[in-house]
Amino acid sequence: MLETPEAVVEALRENHERPHGLARTVTAEELVEAAEVFDKPDVLVTALLELMTAYEFTGEQRKSPVAFARILKLWDTAPDSFSPYEAHQVFWRFKWVTTSLLQVPEMPLATIGGWVDQMRERYEAAGHGVQPVAAMRYHLAQHTGTGVPDAYDLWATRPRTELSDCEACETRHHAWYQVTAGDDAKALDLWRPVLDGEQGCSEEPQMSQARALLPLLRTGRTDEARSHHLTGYRKVRGNTGMQAEVGLHLEFCALSRNEGRGLEILAENRPLFEATGAPLDRLGFLTGAEVLLARLVEDGHDTTAVAGPPGRDWTAAELLAHVRAEAEPLAAAFDARNGTSTVGDRRRERLARRPLLDEPLPLGLRAAATVRATTPAAPATAAPAAARTAIPDDYADLVREARRMSRDGHPGDSRLWTRIAERRAAGGAPHDDTLGPEDLLRAELAEHEAQKHWLDDRHTRGTAELAAAVAHFERLSMPWHALSARARTLAWATSPSPRDDEPAPDRAATRTALDELLRAVDKQLAETPFDSEPLGEAEAAFGTDLRAERTLAYLSIRYSAAFAAYQELLAALGRAAHGDRDGAGGKDEDVDVDALTERFEEAVGTLRSEATRLGYPHQSANARQFVADMMGRRGAMADAERELRAALQDLEAAGRPWRRPRPSALLAQILLAQDRPQEAVELLHAAIADAVAYDDTSFALAPTYMLLGHASSHLGDHNGAVRHLSEAAARFDQAGDPGEATDARLQLAMVLGRSGRNADAVAVLESVLADEAASGADERALAQARLTLGRGLRELEEYLPAAEELLRLADTVAGWPEEDRAVLTLVAAEAATTLALADRWDAADTAYARAVAAHAEAPNPPLVCLMMREFARLTMQRHDSDGDEGARAVDTALEHLTRADAVLDALPPGEEGFAAWYERGEIHYRRARVLAEAGRFDEALPEAEAAIATHERGGDEGELARAEAVRVAALIEGNGLERTHEAIARLTTAAARCRNSGHPEAAQVLDTLRQEFLSR
Repeated sequence: MLETPEAVVEALRENHERPHGLARTVTAEELVEAAEVFDKPDVLVTALLELMTAYEFTGEQRKSPVAFARILKLWDTAPDSFSPYEAHQVFWRFKWVTTSLLQVPEMPLATIGGWVDQMRERYEAAGHGVQPVAAMRYHLAQHTGTGVPDAYDLWATRPRTELSDCEACETRHHAWYQVTAGDDAKALDLWRPVLDGEQGCSEEPQMSQARALLPLLRTGRTDEARSHHLTGYRKVRGNTGMQAEVGLHLEFCALSRNEGRGLEILAENRPLFEATGAPLDRLGFLTGAEVLLARLVEDGHDTTAVAGPPGRDWTAAELLAHVRAEAEPLAAAFDARNGTSTVGDRRRERLARRPLLDEPLPLGLRAAATVRATTPAAPATAAPAAARTAIPDDYADLVREARRMSRDGHPGDSRLWTRIAERRAAGGAPHDDTLGPEDLLRAELAEHEAQKHWLDDRHTRGTAELAAAVAHFERLSMPWHALSARARTLAWATSPSPRDDEPAPDRAATRTALDELLRAVDKQLAETPFDSEPLGEAEAAFGTDLRAERTLAYLSIRYSAAFAAYQELLAALGRAAHGDRDGAGGKDEDVDVDALTERFEEAVGTLRSEATRLGYPHQSANARQFVADMMGRRGAMADAERELRAALQDLEAAGRPWRRPRPSALLAQILLAQDRPQEAVELLHAAIADAVAYDDTSFALAPTYMLLGHASSHLGDHNGAVRHLSEAAARFDQAGDPGEATDARLQLAMVLGRSGRNADAVAVLESVLADEAASGADERALAQARLTLGRGLRELEEYLPAAEELLRLADTVAGWPEEDRAVLTLVAAEAATTLALADRWDAADTAYARAVAAHAEAPNPPLVCLMMREFARLTMQRHDSDGDEGARAVDTALEHLTRADAVLDALPPGEEGFAAWYERGEIHYRRARVLAEAGRFDEALPEAEAAIATHERGGDEGELARAEAVRVAALIEGNGLERTHEAIARLTTAAARCRNSGHPEAAQVLDTLRQEFLSR
């Protein structure tokens, strides 16, 4: 019931604690009505100010001036009803009224100018400086586009006053002035204190982050743009008071070629289509949406389903027309009111912008809404730019060039064979007899299709295409090519396909078949030497290159034998490592690893020696790669490195630089294993650059970027690591590999967290967990992600969302096997503490009991002790120590610490497995703090000294904790017990100890307190 002023004040206090939104605004309106009935207007003043706040921060600026007019009337008639804070707010909120009136196109400029004039009169009458008035005149000029430089100078040159906007907001206005003047670099320089977190308020940095996105892109600072999008968007998401900023994030997505992310943002902010209380901000939101939708329609996605105003389904084209139909007249209404074209011009300027990047900026997020790019994605961070293979227009030239590139092993041949197949399918490529029999071309195309299926992990389809090629080659009397295709079929059979749902390979049978084929090769070599005459029309088509064709086919057979031996040995080593003689490894019985090793060494040795004898060092390089990989797996890193460097020299001798990416990437892994990240980074960059430069679409760029991110992280290059891991995640998404994409994002979140960019990490983890089923990650990886997310949200002081994540995780891990029960103890303890931080004490007590019960089954003493200490701290923080309630809080806090002692006392001797001295020292430390806050200094000092003595046992690791315990003991001694001299002596000794042990900052803290006591 709201029948008394006290009841209304209490309701106002409760409403003030609610998040901004419709519920808070409606309640604020009801409380104004309830306050109107009282004789004294003091409660009505408070209620009106609260209502005005609700309007301001929920995008209801149309209503704000009406509330302020009532406040102003009360100020004139009953100034004694205003507290000092409320009196200050009267002058402060003149600024809100001016900016609110600018939001409404129906409000004449003369009226707005009149408010500014009245603001100046009242400021001068009250003795306030007029810099805030000049700021309002500048905002008016900036909105209309009239007299902007002069108005800016009048504001910017005046000194700040106590009624000026906060420094962060003024920084935003200064920076935006430079943006509109076309100087992005200067704007970003001015913005630095806000964007770096040195300045902030309830609206900052999120407003500046949104406005800085395009200047950052335009100046090439893409890492910062990514970061500010990730962190800034989280703070404006779904906020009706920040709809213009949401529009800027939509525009950023369109201009950074992240249309899928833009559609996701549109869906998350669907209610903003119904927020009409701030028309100017609404225009900003609609314009941002229009930029995104126009890009989609222009790229041919006009029928793509998008999220629009609730109540019906929308396509991109339909929503674009709807948004445009509202935005155009709204902009025109502002221009009509202002007598200028400024608002419309700015809207048209935004709509005319084109994407600022050639390729999508990797954001590190998994966008649920995906839009297929109109052009294939290429590395956004690699150099040089992708050099696509030139495709001859003449059909015969096209085939000849494809054959030449295939013979050279150039990866660009893939585009040519694809184009040949397209032209044949379209019927526009009659066969040219100068190219040899048409069956020869069919065989070559079948080989190309087989290779594509192999790279796509569809081995069954690839084998079928190779069988067709074999049949063609045999009919054409091309035995070397037929044998080569057969050898590849057998080699592929040693590697199971993850996409064909095949049974495990029968490696023994494959081994036998391959041995038979190699005997046939020896026979063929005797019957048809490489330099003998053509066996038919097909071989004759190769002309003077016939010897090379046969030689390459022969070496291809030797390569297939080495590949099969490598795969078989790899599988055997894997089974041996897992103690599995059969199982997933295949149908082999009692495989002899030594025999397989001997077979492998013989196969790669033959490949290397034959490649050297015949003058094809690139095949020798292949043999070295097999050997190096096995060496690396067995820990012989130096030997593996030597082989790979020799392989790269072989490729240099062969004149085939396009084959460098794979050995370079493998060598980078070997170097990383030797803790040489700088060399690994250089090699990985080179591998990517080569793959792009030589159009090698088969090279696995996604895992290479992932490895590059890992190497950059080891090198301390966190920005590089974030960039490369984001690229890896995006590429895994494109490849349809959600599990690897999630793994990349989890690594990305770890790097972001370690580099202090916790808000960025939270944004990445939220995208991973938004749809767990689609993430492709296993349950434990997702559990780790949720734990990290909960901790990250807690660090951001978003305690309730953090607790929700941890409680959800606790329910998940509760069903894990018994050997993993300690995880539940950890999660329940963290959830309990986080709920207490969120001031949800009933739920916190429940989680606390759950953690204690879990600890009884699966002990986790450090986490449970930390929980109990935190409950003691937060219990004292929650209550004033005076009175009965304060006394109960002290008793409760001490009880938590007694329980923590009991946890440690229950440990069997010698089974600690953690720093028990630290836990005991922290319990003494916290008990000293609780007793000191309760004024029980005689009891507090022995506890502080016990903490000092206990941390002493930790040696060097305990020095900082010991120094903090000394500081508290000195405060108790000097302030509580008034033993200043003893406190000074204690601090003097401890500060010297800290300096001697290499902790100068701790020494400085103690010296500062010592000087404070000395000054007395």
